[in-house]
Amino acid sequence: MNTSTNSTFLKEMGITEWTSRDAISDQPQAVATMSPVAEETQERRSLGIWWFFGNKPQGDAEVLFQNIIRVLGLSAHEWSWKNPAEVFNPELLPSDGSPIVAIAFGGSAAQKLSGERDGLPELRETVLAINADGAEDLPLIATFELNQLIARPKDKALFWQDLLLAKSVLQNI
Repeated sequence: MNTSTNSTFLKEMGITEWTSRDAISDQPQAVATMSPVAEETQERRSLGIWWFFGNKPQGDAEVLFQNIIRVLGLSAHEWSWKNPAEVFNPELLPSDGSPIVAIAFGGSAAQKLSGERDGLPELRETVLAINADGAEDLPLIATFELNQLIARPKDKALFWQDLLLAKSVLQNI
């Protein structure tokens, strides 16, 4: 594929800025001025924490979820799986003030967490908030259940838009 074709595909996915891996490897490495601990804390803060709510994936859905984690570039301490049926506990919030974004897989998980009554089509593409004491400021993005993405692969493009929205929200907290 040529560069203009790649640019067209990236624009369709909502990616407006990108750098070739070749260009990154050709750049000289910057000299670190922060301590390793400060650098790690800064990196964790800029990346934030992802909370995923819904039915815990199994089988093909679990493989899909692991691929999503890999594509997002998340390490084990940057994400966790939560059960939407559990009562929210403010003590779960990170003590270092790291920003959090929550992803609700499926309409019922999004409704339970946000208190909204609309279905998934109306809840998608909107930044909701978790409706619980101590969690009002936590942004929530509603998206498709993982099993639905396996059954209807054409929804993966819409799912990717939801992830981009979540990533944008996290970067702007």
